[in-house]
Amino acid sequence: MSLLQPTLDTPRLRLLPAQPDLAAAVLDYQRRNHAHLAPWNPSPGPLFYTEAYWAMQMRQAARSWSEGRSARFLLTPPTEPGRVIGTVSFSNIARGAFQACHLGYGIDRACEGRGLMREALEAAIRFAFDDLQLHRIQANYQPHNVRSAALLQRLGFVIEGQAKDYLFLDGAWRDHVLTSLHNPDFDSRVLLG
Repeated sequence: MSLLQPTLDTPRLRLLPAQPDLAAAVLDYQRRNHAHLAPWNPSPGPLFYTEAYWAMQMRQAARSWSEGRSARFLLTPPTEPGRVIGTVSFSNIARGAFQACHLGYGIDRACEGRGLMREALEAAIRFAFDDLQLHRIQANYQPHNVRSAALLQRLGFVIEGQAKDYLFLDGAWRDHVLTSLHNPDFDSRVLLG
Protein backbone atom coordinates (compact mmCIF):
# COMPACT_ATOMS: atom_id res chain seq x y z
CA MET A 1 0.00 0.00 0.00
CA SER A 2 1.25 3.47 -0.86
CA LEU A 3 2.58 5.55 2.02
CA LEU A 4 0.31 8.43 1.06
CA GLN A 5 -3.39 7.97 0.52
CA PRO A 6 -4.30 9.50 -2.84
CA THR A 7 -6.84 12.21 -3.58
CA LEU A 8 -9.65 11.06 -5.86
CA ASP A 9 -11.25 13.48 -8.32
CA THR A 10 -14.69 13.27 -9.89
CA PRO A 11 -16.42 15.82 -12.15
CA ARG A 12 -17.95 17.65 -9.15
CA LEU A 13 -15.92 16.52 -6.12
CA ARG A 14 -12.50 16.02 -4.63
CA LEU A 15 -12.16 13.12 -2.21
CA LEU A 16 -9.33 14.19 0.08
CA PRO A 17 -7.53 11.85 2.45
CA ALA A 18 -8.40 12.52 6.09
CA GLN A 19 -5.60 14.72 7.48
CA PRO A 20 -5.29 16.71 10.73
CA ASP A 21 -5.16 20.05 8.87
CA LEU A 22 -8.80 19.45 7.85
CA ALA A 23 -10.04 19.06 11.44
CA ALA A 24 -11.74 22.48 11.52
CA ALA A 25 -13.56 21.73 8.24
CA VAL A 26 -14.75 18.35 9.55
CA LEU A 27 -15.93 19.95 12.77
CA ASP A 28 -17.90 22.52 10.75
CA TYR A 29 -19.47 19.68 8.70
CA GLN A 30 -20.43 17.81 11.88
CA ARG A 31 -21.94 20.92 13.47
CA ARG A 32 -23.93 21.85 10.35
CA ASN A 33 -25.30 18.31 10.13
CA HIS A 34 -25.81 17.43 13.79
CA ALA A 35 -29.54 16.61 13.51
CA HIS A 36 -29.21 15.16 10.00
CA LEU A 37 -26.52 12.62 10.92
CA ALA A 38 -27.69 11.78 14.47
CA PRO A 39 -30.00 8.84 13.53
CA TRP A 40 -27.15 7.05 11.74
CA ASN A 41 -24.31 7.61 14.22
CA PRO A 42 -23.35 6.65 17.76
CA SER A 43 -24.33 9.25 20.38
CA PRO A 44 -21.48 11.80 20.47
CA GLY A 45 -19.27 12.11 23.52
CA PRO A 46 -18.49 15.39 25.28
CA LEU A 47 -15.46 16.20 23.06
CA PHE A 48 -17.12 15.33 19.74
CA TYR A 49 -17.82 18.94 18.79
CA THR A 50 -14.26 20.17 19.36
CA GLU A 51 -11.47 20.75 16.87
CA ALA A 52 -9.06 18.79 19.08
CA TYR A 53 -11.27 15.71 18.83
CA TRP A 54 -11.37 15.90 15.02
CA ALA A 55 -7.62 16.53 14.76
CA MET A 56 -7.14 13.32 16.78
CA GLN A 57 -9.63 11.46 14.54
CA MET A 58 -7.83 12.68 11.39
CA ARG A 59 -4.43 11.61 12.79
CA GLN A 60 -5.89 8.21 13.61
CA ALA A 61 -7.35 7.91 10.09
CA ALA A 62 -3.95 8.72 8.54
CA ARG A 63 -2.29 6.13 10.80
CA SER A 64 -4.94 3.51 9.94
CA TRP A 65 -4.26 4.14 6.25
CA SER A 66 -0.50 3.66 6.71
CA GLU A 67 -1.20 0.41 8.58
CA GLY A 68 -3.48 -0.85 5.80
CA ARG A 69 -6.57 -0.98 8.03
CA SER A 70 -8.76 1.75 6.51
CA ALA A 71 -9.12 4.56 3.98
CA ARG A 72 -11.13 7.64 4.91
CA PHE A 73 -12.00 10.38 2.42
CA LEU A 74 -13.47 13.83 2.95
CA LEU A 75 -15.69 15.13 0.15
CA THR A 76 -15.10 18.73 -0.89
CA PRO A 77 -16.24 20.83 -3.84
CA PRO A 78 -13.18 21.53 -6.08
CA THR A 79 -13.84 25.27 -5.80
CA GLU A 80 -14.05 25.12 -1.97
CA PRO A 81 -11.29 22.76 -0.77
CA GLY A 82 -11.73 23.90 2.83
CA ARG A 83 -15.44 22.97 2.98
CA VAL A 84 -16.26 19.34 3.81
CA ILE A 85 -19.66 18.21 2.48
CA GLY A 86 -19.41 14.49 3.16
CA THR A 87 -17.33 11.46 4.05
CA VAL A 88 -16.59 8.04 2.58
CA SER A 89 -14.66 5.41 4.48
CA PHE A 90 -13.47 1.87 4.01
CA SER A 91 -12.90 0.37 7.45
CA ASN A 92 -11.99 -3.05 8.83
CA ILE A 93 -9.90 -3.85 5.76
CA ALA A 94 -9.14 -7.58 6.01
CA ARG A 95 -6.64 -9.42 3.86
CA GLY A 96 -5.85 -13.11 3.65
CA ALA A 97 -8.70 -15.26 2.40
CA PHE A 98 -11.30 -12.49 2.98
CA GLN A 99 -9.96 -9.44 1.03
CA ALA A 100 -12.87 -7.26 2.14
CA CYS A 101 -13.91 -4.12 4.03
CA HIS A 102 -16.89 -2.18 5.36
CA LEU A 103 -18.13 0.94 3.58
CA GLY A 104 -19.43 3.97 5.47
CA TYR A 105 -20.62 7.30 4.06
CA GLY A 106 -22.52 10.47 4.84
CA ILE A 107 -23.38 13.69 3.05
CA ASP A 108 -24.35 17.21 4.03
CA ARG A 109 -28.10 17.63 4.25
CA ALA A 110 -27.90 20.61 1.87
CA CYS A 111 -26.27 18.37 -0.78
CA GLU A 112 -28.72 15.46 -0.75
CA GLY A 113 -30.60 14.52 -3.89
CA ARG A 114 -27.99 15.81 -6.34
CA GLY A 115 -26.19 12.53 -7.08
CA LEU A 116 -23.01 13.65 -5.32
CA MET A 117 -22.77 10.63 -3.03
CA ARG A 118 -23.25 8.25 -5.93
CA GLU A 119 -20.49 10.08 -7.81
CA ALA A 120 -18.19 9.88 -4.78
CA LEU A 121 -18.93 6.21 -4.14
CA GLU A 122 -18.37 5.21 -7.75
CA ALA A 123 -14.86 6.71 -7.57
CA ALA A 124 -14.19 5.25 -4.13
CA ILE A 125 -15.35 1.77 -5.13
CA ARG A 126 -13.09 1.85 -8.20
CA PHE A 127 -10.24 2.77 -5.87
CA ALA A 128 -11.08 -0.08 -3.45
CA PHE A 129 -11.25 -2.64 -6.23
CA ASP A 130 -8.44 -1.42 -8.51
CA ASP A 131 -5.90 0.11 -6.12
CA LEU A 132 -6.59 -1.69 -2.85
CA GLN A 133 -7.37 -4.89 -4.79
CA LEU A 134 -10.25 -5.87 -2.55
CA HIS A 135 -12.68 -8.61 -3.50
CA ARG A 136 -15.70 -7.55 -1.43
CA ILE A 137 -17.18 -4.35 0.00
CA GLN A 138 -19.84 -4.70 2.69
CA ALA A 139 -22.32 -1.90 3.35
CA ASN A 140 -25.11 -2.00 5.91
CA TYR A 141 -28.06 0.32 6.47
CA GLN A 142 -31.03 0.66 8.79
CA PRO A 143 -34.22 -0.73 7.18
CA HIS A 144 -35.99 2.65 7.24
CA ASN A 145 -33.08 4.42 5.49
CA VAL A 146 -34.66 4.36 2.04
CA ARG A 147 -32.07 6.76 0.56
CA SER A 148 -29.18 4.44 1.43
CA ALA A 149 -31.12 1.39 0.27
CA ALA A 150 -31.77 2.98 -3.13
CA LEU A 151 -28.21 4.26 -3.50
CA LEU A 152 -26.61 0.91 -2.71
CA GLN A 153 -29.00 -0.86 -5.07
CA ARG A 154 -28.09 1.56 -7.89
CA LEU A 155 -24.42 0.85 -7.22
CA GLY A 156 -24.99 -2.90 -7.55
CA PHE A 157 -24.90 -3.95 -3.89
CA VAL A 158 -26.88 -7.13 -3.19
CA ILE A 159 -28.87 -7.75 -0.01
CA GLU A 160 -27.49 -10.71 1.90
CA GLY A 161 -29.63 -10.61 5.03
CA GLN A 162 -30.70 -8.66 8.06
CA ALA A 163 -28.96 -8.36 11.42
CA LYS A 164 -31.02 -7.80 14.56
CA ASP A 165 -29.64 -5.22 17.03
CA TYR A 166 -26.56 -4.81 14.82
CA LEU A 167 -25.21 -1.42 15.99
CA PHE A 168 -25.84 0.88 18.95
CA LEU A 169 -26.71 4.15 17.20
CA ASP A 170 -28.48 7.27 18.38
CA GLY A 171 -29.03 5.76 21.81
CA ALA A 172 -30.46 2.33 20.88
CA TRP A 173 -29.63 -0.99 19.23
CA ARG A 174 -30.61 -0.80 15.54
CA ASP A 175 -31.37 -3.55 13.03
CA HIS A 176 -29.46 -3.36 9.75
CA VAL A 177 -29.84 -4.73 6.24
CA LEU A 178 -26.56 -6.37 5.16
CA THR A 179 -25.36 -5.86 1.59
CA SER A 180 -22.21 -6.47 -0.40
CA LEU A 181 -20.60 -5.74 -3.73
CA HIS A 182 -18.04 -8.07 -5.27
CA ASN A 183 -15.15 -7.10 -7.50
CA PRO A 184 -15.86 -8.75 -10.87
CA ASP A 185 -12.22 -8.32 -11.89
CA PHE A 186 -10.59 -9.60 -8.71
CA ASP A 187 -7.29 -11.28 -9.51
CA SER A 188 -7.01 -14.32 -7.24
CA ARG A 189 -3.25 -14.32 -7.79
CA VAL A 190 -3.25 -11.60 -5.09
CA LEU A 191 -4.00 -14.41 -2.64
CA LEU A 192 -1.04 -16.45 -3.82
CA GLY A 193 1.52 -13.63 -3.79
